Amino acid sequence: MKFFMGVHFKMKKCAIQVGIFLLVLALLFGVTACGLAASATNDKEKEEDMYLVLVNKDHRLPVDWTDKIELVTAYNFQGEEFQVEKTTLEHFEALRDDLLLEGIDIELDSTYRDIDGQIDVWEWFRSEGYSDEYCFSHLAIPGFSEHHTGLAIDIGIIKDGVFINDNDEMIAEKEIFALIHERLADHGFILRYPPDREASTGYNYEPWHFRYVGVENAKFITEYGMTLEEYLEMFPA
Repeated sequence: MKFFMGVHFKMKKCAIQVGIFLLVLALLFGVTACGLAASATNDKEKEEDMYLVLVNKDHRLPVDWTDKIELVTAYNFQGEEFQVEKTTLEHFEALRDDLLLEGIDIELDSTYRDIDGQIDVWEWFRSEGYSDEYCFSHLAIPGFSEHHTGLAIDIGIIKDGVFINDNDEMIAEKEIFALIHERLADHGFILRYPPDREASTGYNYEPWHFRYVGVENAKFITEYGMTLEEYLEMFPA
């Protein structure tokens, strides 16, 4: 009897040890799994944050920005060469294909622009006789242009075989741009400078200027009629 009690005790002790060992393994695995999940979530958040970078009259382009993005080359129907952030270009091409089904043809007119390129824009406007007051009102100071991000796209439209990219002429194409704007969010874009929102964005209405922010972000911003500035105010750093 004593022998069997000893065997029973040893077996029970062994079972407890095995149980503790398995529990430790489970805890370790759980921590590891949670760590991996957290890491994956952080990576996703970082990726989403990249597409929500804010560059406007009050926020300068981050100094390490070009290290974070992958620029690729694209061409419009005139053979002009452009640089665009890779994912942004993919979604733009999908948007363009979608609009072609509706008989609307959009083309790249302006995309990524480095700081030297923005300086050239200023010099061109000044050479054309535009005043400094006009430039400060309508142009971004070098270093503060959203075009530096590679996520912003200005388009022109082809209508009756003519490429329209003059600002005043495009603003007059209200019906076409209304249809274009309806499709933006489905492809991750927002109308960056909506009408009557200058107090928020710092710029007048530009129906041709789109900004890639990701599909979910774009749908929320569009549904609630927000600007990017207002959307980001909901998530203070």
